[in-house]
Amino acid sequence: MHDLQPVTALGGADPHIDTFDHITITGNNGLALASVAARMGHEKACHTALKKLLGTVPAPGKAVLHDPEAGFWMGPDQWMIGAPRETHELLADALKNKFGDAASVTEQSGAWVCFDVIGPAMPDLCERLCAVPIRRMVAGDAQRTMIHQLGCFVIRRDNPEHIRILGPRASAGSLHHALITAAHSVG
Repeated sequence: MHDLQPVTALGGADPHIDTFDHITITGNNGLALASVAARMGHEKACHTALKKLLGTVPAPGKAVLHDPEAGFWMGPDQWMIGAPRETHELLADALKNKFGDAASVTEQSGAWVCFDVIGPAMPDLCERLCAVPIRRMVAGDAQRTMIHQLGCFVIRRDNPEHIRILGPRASAGSLHHALITAAHSVG
């Protein structure tokens, strides 16, 4: 049997953490992700399964910050579901069982990189990165945006100084570079 070790999106086994006086940027490799898309004619059943899982169906521009599973709206009848990888490594399989024929579920853990940005300068950093209205966003708001020419999602977390950014894993280095450059530019 092989002894395989997971590698973070930026390389290595440990999460990448960049700390500044006013902000911390942490690569979060601890998320299991799966997309859920309602199948035509099964939207109501898909919504019912989402309500059972998250307590409510995430509306456009919104995330449900539920524990342990959380989710956000990606498009019409499409959502991304996330949970701790440690306890939900097979999240997509579990969701396929819960949704049955009501939705198409696709494993997404290896497709996205996640960065948690926390600190009092987070709004300033965010304004340098993208066009989301960060100062008007509240916990549970989720916006699709472009960061460094990459399609990303920005999710406002419960802590008012915390955002979570999901971007394409294949461009993790470029996204990280954009985050670090923006962090250096805020005082």
